[in-house]
Amino acid sequence: MFNPVISGTGVYTPNEVISNAELVVAFNAYADKQNALNADAIAAGEAEAMGHSSEEFIVQASGIEQRYVMDKSGVLDPDRMYPALRERADDEPGIMTEMAVDACKKALAAAGREADEVDLIICAASNHERAYPAIAVEIQQALGAGGFGFDMNVACSSATFGIQAASDMVRSGSVTRALVVNPEICSGHLEWRDRDCHFIFGDVATATLIERKEHAKGAHFEIISTRCLTQFSNNIRNNNGFLRRSREQTGALDDRRDMQFMQNGRKVFKEVLPIVSKHILGHIEEEGVSRDELKRLWLHQANKAMNDFIGKKVLGRVPEPSEQPNILQEYANTSSAGSIIAFDKYSKDLAPGDLGVICSFGAGYSVGSVLVKRA
Repeated sequence: MFNPVISGTGVYTPNEVISNAELVVAFNAYADKQNALNADAIAAGEAEAMGHSSEEFIVQASGIEQRYVMDKSGVLDPDRMYPALRERADDEPGIMTEMAVDACKKALAAAGREADEVDLIICAASNHERAYPAIAVEIQQALGAGGFGFDMNVACSSATFGIQAASDMVRSGSVTRALVVNPEICSGHLEWRDRDCHFIFGDVATATLIERKEHAKGAHFEIISTRCLTQFSNNIRNNNGFLRRSREQTGALDDRRDMQFMQNGRKVFKEVLPIVSKHILGHIEEEGVSRDELKRLWLHQANKAMNDFIGKKVLGRVPEPSEQPNILQEYANTSSAGSIIAFDKYSKDLAPGDLGVICSFGAGYSVGSVLVKRA
């Protein structure tokens, strides 16, 4: 048996940024257009007028101030309201691969490793640009890595579930070195025309290098243990998929609301938070770790109020900002990548022996936690 460690992480950040102010202008212009088109039905009481969004509403609801995206022009076009990403030829690298390779190279550089030393690639993300061949295998080829690769999807928990899978394989000796990469193009599945959620997501890619402790060249984090949990719920759902064309055509098949991100936010808030808090506390208890020993929580970056609640439940008090860092205000919700961004940006200051938990949670419901110790 070998001891797995996180020896490097990397973050790819898109060049384009959408501020709340820009987003509100585009959404309100779209709402005005729709209200004008449906003026007669609204006047007759047969339809409801679309309300405006505001910067104040977005910050209060989420804590988000901006988001990075792969394309802002399409999102901010009131006649479109979704990204404009060109179709790639089969012999071109996919967009997820391009994002992933950038993040992987940064993780490798942080660990002092070369791509040909990697023998496992896991592409763990909420949405994949195609069913097959696996994105992970394309990333493997683009990097020049060896071994094998596969895709996995546990929605917002994909990164932590991927870390568990990779660390288990490193621990058993079946692989020596693994990259868990999370290319998230959340702008593609977000419904930008829905006031209740149009501000939630952003795009990013993260990568985590996991290897045997004795091979780590520099500062690293020991993976003490991992825990995963799933419990079925329809409260976060996306009905898109390859079976779409097999169903009766409705005339609006390509624009059905349920083909994009759907969420019953109030139920999610009420049901997920106790599950996550209990999960983390149970995990550390099993390892003989007290809440007072935790120096940091790197939580899934979905909503500031959710993280504040979980942090307070886990630590038994209001966390200091440094104990529970948030990157929501800059990146928005980036699905599985959020907790890894937080870890990448806010882990280097910890001292040897310090303990922390990486935790993500979301659709499924799913919860994944990784207990780590700075070596």
